[in-house]
Amino acid sequence: MDDEALGDAVARARAGEEAAFGVVYRELHPMLLGYLRGLIGDDADDIASETWHDIVRDLGAFRGGGQSFRGWAATIARHRALDHVRRGRVRPRTTVLDESVVDMVAERTSARDSEGAALENISTARALSLIAELPRDQAEAVLLRVVLGLNGPMAAEVLGKRPGAVRTASHRGLMRLSERLRGAEEK
Repeated sequence: MDDEALGDAVARARAGEEAAFGVVYRELHPMLLGYLRGLIGDDADDIASETWHDIVRDLGAFRGGGQSFRGWAATIARHRALDHVRRGRVRPRTTVLDESVVDMVAERTSARDSEGAALENISTARALSLIAELPRDQAEAVLLRVVLGLNGPMAAEVLGKRPGAVRTASHRGLMRLSERLRGAEEK
């Protein structure tokens, strides 16, 4: 779903149309879940529930289009994930993604040019496990850009960083992935 159609569905959901909220949920939930799994692993389902609770609670106050909504939802998810990590005093961990998330991410990465180029020769599950091995700032930048499909400025807003810093982290992460893939092919 493109950003314009998502923005339209969000506007209708804000007006109380339940079917439109269902469209928004079906579009965004797999991406949010993939992002959260990359941040916190097995607890992603619980944190996704908390995220959707906050989205529903505050939807009336949201203003913006589809890309803004993706960024707003990602910000809420990130805050919930960081709260969870602080509460549990555990390092973020990853886990195997279920097939529906893997299929959805594969579809999104194949539709992207620059972000998908570094990942196109490997399976999505392997790509996500490689992303999890990146330094945290690079992993988050790649997850936001590739899995959630956020543009640079929106990803920067989610992370509370300057767009240039996020572009650099994303670029470095993708370069590391590319180097690791080249190294694996040479073996």
